[in-house]
Amino acid sequence: MIAALIAAVLIVVVLIWAVMVYNGLVGLKHGVAQSWANIDVVLKQRHDELPKLVETCKQYKQFEGETLEKVIAARGRAEGARQSGNVAAVGAAEAMLGGALGRLFAVVEAYPELKANEMFRDLQARISALENTIADRRELYNAAVNLNNVRIDEFPDLLVARLTGFRAATLLSFDSAETADVDVKKLFAA
Repeated sequence: MIAALIAAVLIVVVLIWAVMVYNGLVGLKHGVAQSWANIDVVLKQRHDELPKLVETCKQYKQFEGETLEKVIAARGRAEGARQSGNVAAVGAAEAMLGGALGRLFAVVEAYPELKANEMFRDLQARISALENTIADRRELYNAAVNLNNVRIDEFPDLLVARLTGFRAATLLSFDSAETADVDVKKLFAA
């Protein structure tokens, strides 16, 4: 009788523990999803600003068409990756877009009329602010992913995670070209 009671108490304790671990893992999974949604909103805002920036630049007939085409193509790739939700593809596409924008802003230096255009300055400021927000949200997303991934790999929580199908999330990283030092001489060449 006492053995049965002890066994029942142990089963209840294990079930309560499993439910608590499961609920904690669910919270972490949703934290990752929320962090990704926050990045997605800012990426969409930036992508919505880029056509306005390109159109403003097109008003200056002599402005480099090739530079604008690169921005447009990079925006398309980044938008497609963003909509697919593929974190690795977003990182690569956003790195390309960042490079194209850096080139565009460097080229603008040769066009004082465009640089003086109030609409261009406003768009440039908004896009730069969005870039900073993306960097901040990327950091928060990666922190949420790290918490999630550590928790599902820790013993004994990994037992519940594996039994219930929790999977590691992907960190949002950018290629080495984005994190390398900027070659200012190269930006102003051509």
